[in-house]
Amino acid sequence: MQGKAIKYGDNIDTDVIIPARYLNTSDPQELAQHCMEDLDKEFKNKVQEGDILVVGENFGSGSSREHAPIAIKASGISCIIAKSFARIFFRNAINIGLPILECKEAVDGIEEGDIVLVDTDNGIIKNLSKGTQFKAQPFPDFIKEIMKYGGLINYVREKV
Repeated sequence: MQGKAIKYGDNIDTDVIIPARYLNTSDPQELAQHCMEDLDKEFKNKVQEGDILVVGENFGSGSSREHAPIAIKASGISCIIAKSFARIFFRNAINIGLPILECKEAVDGIEEGDIVLVDTDNGIIKNLSKGTQFKAQPFPDFIKEIMKYGGLINYVREKV
């Protein structure tokens, strides 16, 4: 995956990712129209297909709604790099096939607008704008398989 970095700080909860007032739909494209709007009104306009979301600590805390990673994925974000994820957000992202990596050094070494290349299979994050490279923990094989199929439901459909 390669894209432009869109960067935010710590403790971004699911109510910020997709405000509760929009949870009357589960349509991914409708959710994407409101993704991050309470944090950044321009988010939906600045994201281009394939961009990389770079965030701080405790990303996705709050409720267990799967709408949050769905909205992010539908907005065009191809991967999220964080210092840390809330446990339920981490699981929901895997379940819908949204690649996520934890790497504090990468978050500190990437600035808004940098071009980032991510190899989730090996946990390699390259900041092409600065010529730097970081190593995150790659996914275990079973999560790689889920990602390969685009999420848990597709994986189960194929494997069962």
